[in-house]
Amino acid sequence: MSSSDYILIKAEEDGVHVIGLTRGTDTKFHHSEKLDNGEVMIAQFTEHTSAMKIRGKASIHSANGIIQSESKK
Repeated sequence: MSSSDYILIKAEEDGVHVIGLTRGTDTKFHHSEKLDNGEVMIAQFTEHTSAMKIRGKASIHSANGIIQSESKK
């Protein structure tokens, strides 16, 4: 995935957390969003963001396909 690729995260329950993780020798949380059922977030990997953690039931769409995360309950 190049740095210009976007991913789309669609919440399928209230309270889905999207957490951005930093690049570098020490991986740290640098940004967090909370999505409610039906909300959509479009995100991009950048020079600062190397990974994203999705907590809660959501569908994640990328150039590599679609994956479903499971409910946090």
